[in-house]
Amino acid sequence: MIEPHAPAPPGTTPPRAGPARLPVRPDTGRFFVLACVFVCAACGLVYELELVALASYLIGDSVTQASVVLSVMVFAMGIGSLAAKRLRWHAAAAFGALEAALALVGGCSAMALYAVFAWTGAWGGLWAGGPRCLLVAFSLAIGVLIGAEVPLLMELIQRIRRQDAGGAVADLFAADYVGALVGGLAFPFLLLPLLGQLTGALLTGTVNAVAGAVLVLGLFRRDLTRRARCLLLAANLAVLALLATAAVLVDDFERAARQAVYGDDVRVAMQTDIQEVVLTGGTDGRPVGLFLDGRLRVSGRDEHRYHEALVQPAMNGPHARVLVLGGGDGLAAREALRHPDVRTVDIVEIDEAVVRLARQDPALAELNGHVYGDARVHVNTADAFGWLRRAPSAAYDVVIADLPDPGITASTKLYSREFYDLVRRVLADDGRLAVHAGPVASRRRVFWTVDTTIRAAGLRTAPYRVGGRDSGFTAGPDRTAGPERAPRDWGFVLASAASRPPLRLAPDGPRPRTLTQASLTADARAAAGTRIQGLPVSTLVHPRY
Repeated sequence: MIEPHAPAPPGTTPPRAGPARLPVRPDTGRFFVLACVFVCAACGLVYELELVALASYLIGDSVTQASVVLSVMVFAMGIGSLAAKRLRWHAAAAFGALEAALALVGGCSAMALYAVFAWTGAWGGLWAGGPRCLLVAFSLAIGVLIGAEVPLLMELIQRIRRQDAGGAVADLFAADYVGALVGGLAFPFLLLPLLGQLTGALLTGTVNAVAGAVLVLGLFRRDLTRRARCLLLAANLAVLALLATAAVLVDDFERAARQAVYGDDVRVAMQTDIQEVVLTGGTDGRPVGLFLDGRLRVSGRDEHRYHEALVQPAMNGPHARVLVLGGGDGLAAREALRHPDVRTVDIVEIDEAVVRLARQDPALAELNGHVYGDARVHVNTADAFGWLRRAPSAAYDVVIADLPDPGITASTKLYSREFYDLVRRVLADDGRLAVHAGPVASRRRVFWTVDTTIRAAGLRTAPYRVGGRDSGFTAGPDRTAGPERAPRDWGFVLASAASRPPLRLAPDGPRPRTLTQASLTADARAAAGTRIQGLPVSTLVHPRY
């Protein structure tokens, strides 16, 4: 509850009874306080963005994670601001302790969240929501500490030189907003690409601790007792030592956490401009595993079932010109090239590092049949949506949409009505579109929303599913789902503008390894039995996944 400003207790010296005893001129002192406001605001926004980014990567669904982090943090800032009213009598000491605590909590939040996800994320049971609970806890703690900063800094700046409240607030918030701008730009353009999330958070905590210690122990040291100075100095040195130790060990920590998530046979791990790419297995008889942002995209155990089911039904008909949207691993192109009369395969992949890995890694290149050495394959490094807007009309007989699950926020536009309108434009009159639409059994509402959206673009659809998925690792939007909750099937939609496409394998095509006409027909009937009627269409401005 917000209380009216209370008078000082009897016998207590009001905090503004006299000016602070500064070692510099008042104007210089005000400059240092406003500079500290600037630095603290920049650090505070970095903490927020770091939590949002890491939660989106670890847990999935970036819109939900951003909403949770920001709303909880803003609420907690209000609590912190109210709590700071009782600390105004010892503003300098309170601010010093506050910044040390904020540096420790904010700087270590990324490592703590990643550790909980890596080592306990697959526990399931009551702990299935452990990473989410920790995310909310960190948002609350950081929000309370950030919210307490402004009242204490206001007290300190007024002690240097009294001015009207409006002027003091204007100065304080001007520095605060400019600092937030710098922090908001520094995170995506400097900290994240150069240092990564863990080291970037640790460096931010270090800057935060130094700024608070310099202001309090340098500018306001005469307002502190000897005992308070010693305690603050010891606390800040301990925090800095802990952050420095964590920074030294961060590479070892990342390797150990990565092994906890992916297993002991990680061969390639890199952070591209688009996503984290991890490649496992491929040696000593172990199956290849390709993970993009922690989600399994290719498993050597069952990828033939997936890619045959995605591509081969669409090849029943004219198929000289094939377009693969996504599929930088080359596996969908491999299936298309099994038909000798294919003249060209255009692959549109947003991350050139995935293509380079599929071309150069021996195990992955062997799995895709070395398709990137085939002169018929052409690669376009671009976003599929933007590329389709520039593509010529009626240019392809077959379009294969080998894209991440529709529930992942970054993929939502690639499952929208507008996207399928663009796909229909590049299809020949008798062309076919094959779409990976996510699992049917565990996320049937999403699957049938994809089907509804494709039909809204004027295409006739034939939905089907294929079972036998045995990867045991989540590929969907929620990375906290353990192996027991991982999907056990794939859902697909075959579509055509001319008429409802028949679900048949090409009679003159190659013999599939795992797919048969009988199983395809049975899988289509199984999918049809799960249909949900009356679902709304997903659009760019109103996604439904």
